[in-house]
Amino acid sequence: MKLLFFLLMINLSLGMTNAQDIRLPEPSKKGGMPLMEALNRRQSVREMSGQEIPLNTLSDLLWAAQGVNREDGKRTAPSAMNMQEIDVYVYTPSAVYQYIPGEHMLKHILNGDFREETVLQPYAQKAPLILLYVANFDKMQRLDQEQKNFYGAADAAFISQNVYLFCAQEHLNTVVLGMISREAIKERLGFNGKAQLGQVIGYPIPR
Repeated sequence: MKLLFFLLMINLSLGMTNAQDIRLPEPSKKGGMPLMEALNRRQSVREMSGQEIPLNTLSDLLWAAQGVNREDGKRTAPSAMNMQEIDVYVYTPSAVYQYIPGEHMLKHILNGDFREETVLQPYAQKAPLILLYVANFDKMQRLDQEQKNFYGAADAAFISQNVYLFCAQEHLNTVVLGMISREAIKERLGFNGKAQLGQVIGYPIPR
């Protein structure tokens, strides 16, 4: 078991030529910082170290973002008409994954470091973890384009706030990004939809 966990950590943080899907550890759903304290600590911080995010922490982070929290498949973040249209892509220095909430796993998408073509800010391009929130139009076919843009942006923002509160609890730095390379992202990942927001996460720089 220890060997398997070690190999998964290498796959996520250092990269492997045959990278594959990653089954995340069971998230911790109890305890943590009191809500009011987390709200008091919530802030945008653009400075972060390159220290890797441990797999257990990433598991908890993604579940907090939009993991399944009820038997009927509904999630920690609301979505309009329960469309669950926001896909979360996870960028590491070595690969890109998609978070699959129902299975609590990372689906491998691409090998390689695509941070620089995805986010515009130099500090964000060096962050150890980037989350990308994409409105999947295939799940929004009942809506017109204006509604897709509106609800996609709103639902992405709900997820982002969940991540902010988790980061406040875990003493991680984070900032949400509206300035992202939307056309380059869409061309690279090949989805039918719109990249709404990015969010970078990392540990504070040691002082």
